[in-house]
Amino acid sequence: MSRKSWIVLGVIVALITGGGAWYFLGGESEMPAAAAPAGGYTITADDMTIGNPKAKVVLIEYAAPVCPHCARFNADVMPKLKEEYIDTGKVFYVFRVYPLFPADGVAEKLARCMPKAKYFSFMDQLFKTQQSWDPEYGLSTDQQRAGLLQQARIAGMSAEQFDACVADTKRDDVINKVAADGMARYNISGTPTLIVNGTVVHPGIVPTLEQMRGSLDPALAGKS
Repeated sequence: MSRKSWIVLGVIVALITGGGAWYFLGGESEMPAAAAPAGGYTITADDMTIGNPKAKVVLIEYAAPVCPHCARFNADVMPKLKEEYIDTGKVFYVFRVYPLFPADGVAEKLARCMPKAKYFSFMDQLFKTQQSWDPEYGLSTDQQRAGLLQQARIAGMSAEQFDACVADTKRDDVINKVAADGMARYNISGTPTLIVNGTVVHPGIVPTLEQMRGSLDPALAGKS
């Protein structure tokens, strides 16, 4: 989904108790200067990953939880990709959230407040239930909050834990740094964006499984 004008590196939001309102902590004019080199990749301790970290190929996906195209990639392409490349140890997969809306920051914070083993299953749950919480479907901030709270409860989080997680600012810097690095290295203009061994191969589009094979197989063969 291409919505570059909405990207705010200070996009993490605070839930105002009782008011149900979300506030930006910053704006586009406050984007930090790019410090990361263009291209390449660095895996950090904060990255959410699946697979063999010693695999020959590293696949990085930048996605936004609110993005319907990301949800389609997650549903239509990722299961087979995981089966063929990640579970077999050929590809090391790195998932990074690139916020487009305030709700993306909240969704990522909630996923990171879960036990680490639940991160991907909760993100999958959010993709599958976008209509219940996603602002793309015309929901008010109150409706977004209620929908996210419902999904968090399904995943085992209480309302009190939900409020504490969203209000906690400790994860904000991590999420903002991921977005800043993504912009500096890859000039991301939409989600999903797929990167293979540090090279953008599918920028802001939903590739088919065959297109993904066409990007991964040459890298595995050492031809790219």
